[in-house]
Amino acid sequence: MHELSITQSMFDLVLEQAKQASAQKVVSINLVIGEMTGVVGDSVQFYLELLSKGTIAEEAKLNIKSVPAKAKCQRCSKEFDLPEYEWTCPECKGDGLEITGGTELFLESIEVE
Repeated sequence: MHELSITQSMFDLVLEQAKQASAQKVVSINLVIGEMTGVVGDSVQFYLELLSKGTIAEEAKLNIKSVPAKAKCQRCSKEFDLPEYEWTCPECKGDGLEITGGTELFLESIEVE
């Protein structure tokens, strides 16, 4: 359910930026969503369709770039994809990990006419 508030905030930003650009129409909305955020792209799409009805973004195409979870071992410095439920380094089996990817959640860009 947190997707509704996230989508509302993102949509408010889209409309604000479109207004500043004196846009007549929002053609596309480009989001970056990390795997570790728990944000479900289909839910964002659903809420965007609801929120955009009757606005200049009603027909906008939503593009979502998914960022995989990544980590760096603090013991051996190996960087690797972080599979779900695998919280140890594949190289040295250390468990001191620094999360380096997958927590992103931002509006990358919009395309307007």
